[in-house]
Amino acid sequence: MEDIQFSCVAADGSAPRRRELSHREKRLVVTALLAVSTHLQHTATLRRSPARRVGLREAIATHAMADSNSSAAIWDAPFLMANAIVSGVLRREMPRWWIRRRTGGTWQDLIIDDDATDDYFHEKLRMTRGAFYDIVAACTPFLQRSLTHYRTPSMPEQLDQVAFALYRWASGETFDNAASSFGMGRSSGVKAVRDVTNAILYAYPDKIAMPTGRRLQQVTRAFAAKGFPNCFGCMDCSHVYVDKPANAPAENYFDRKQQYSVIAQVVVDLDMRVLDVYVGYPGSVHGARVLINSSLYRRAEAGTLFLADAVDLPYGVRTRGYVLADNGYGPLPWLVVPYGGVVQPPDEAHFDTCHKSSWNVVERAFGRLKGMWRLFLRHHKTNMENLPQQFTAVCILHKLLIEAGIEFDERLLVDRDADGNERPIDLGMHEPAAPVLQDDATDDALALRDALSFRMHTAMA
Repeated sequence: MEDIQFSCVAADGSAPRRRELSHREKRLVVTALLAVSTHLQHTATLRRSPARRVGLREAIATHAMADSNSSAAIWDAPFLMANAIVSGVLRREMPRWWIRRRTGGTWQDLIIDDDATDDYFHEKLRMTRGAFYDIVAACTPFLQRSLTHYRTPSMPEQLDQVAFALYRWASGETFDNAASSFGMGRSSGVKAVRDVTNAILYAYPDKIAMPTGRRLQQVTRAFAAKGFPNCFGCMDCSHVYVDKPANAPAENYFDRKQQYSVIAQVVVDLDMRVLDVYVGYPGSVHGARVLINSSLYRRAEAGTLFLADAVDLPYGVRTRGYVLADNGYGPLPWLVVPYGGVVQPPDEAHFDTCHKSSWNVVERAFGRLKGMWRLFLRHHKTNMENLPQQFTAVCILHKLLIEAGIEFDERLLVDRDADGNERPIDLGMHEPAAPVLQDDATDDALALRDALSFRMHTAMA
């Protein structure tokens, strides 16, 4: 202690001078060192214990603060900082970005009394704090870890996992950047996203499904008001842009827009709720082929998908349900597409106008989904085997937030180019290179569209 010295540089830039610490300064250095040593000992003890007891940490904090109150150096900043370390206030080297820095307390204090506002949660996770904790509660049973001799599952860890996955999807940041914001390694971040993805799929197994019961009545009534009775939803595809795949044939994913992508096919209702999702086909595949290989097509063809009460239409046509799609698909007995063409009769032109007015909800749905969860808006490096599950999980979150009444910030639909100029975001909804020929359409498919068109025309008259 007698040999402790420090250097200082004079204001005029002259050579540094050395002097010994005063007796009081030496006491402060010793106090800080002892505090750090005590903090490390208590931390090691807590980590080795069967559970991280909140009571023990509170006792440590109480003891440390009692020491600070009895010290003559209570107003010295180094001593206060040393006591803060012992009490556990500064026990995390990297604070969670999604929890504001507090002046004391444990994880339980942060969970109950955290001062982060709903706007702060919405900015980072696209949802309110209440919605976030509801999702954590639903996923927690599926995020439980095995009890070992070294550690015990903890609620804070599960909060970290869910928050990290949501932040990764919402921000679109790389694993390295996002993980650094949470004080975790890249491999831990990758594992967290995988675990949370699986947890969401297990926690909400029936969230993505065609409507039934009262909800089906609400959906079909809304479409009927637009001229499409017994319509279940609207369908289209979007390209999810990815970096050049490393674990799959890259040329298959190179789409006609000269980008690597994966196709996501969704069906939504007029409230933008996702009713069906099918994702995973390479970007070079035509949307019509994706449909034929989807479970939606198989169930519709088997007659097990559209089971609403039959509605009678003109020309003796009866329908129990169908979806709307654009001219990238051919007409089917359960898939209604526009007539198309440059010169159209008035009834066909009116039908196409009404069709487009309703079908545009798909574009709005993709705008909300990709605008909020921007990882799927931009090119990103991903595991092609896990991407379909992640996108499905985000569709579940999309539906949960709509049902919870979470507002969408329209500014998320705007991006900036390299020069800082605003531009609409690219939703990956490629216009068909050419309309699908309808010459091979079945009589039942054409009859359904003609009946709907005639019904609209007479209603207008």
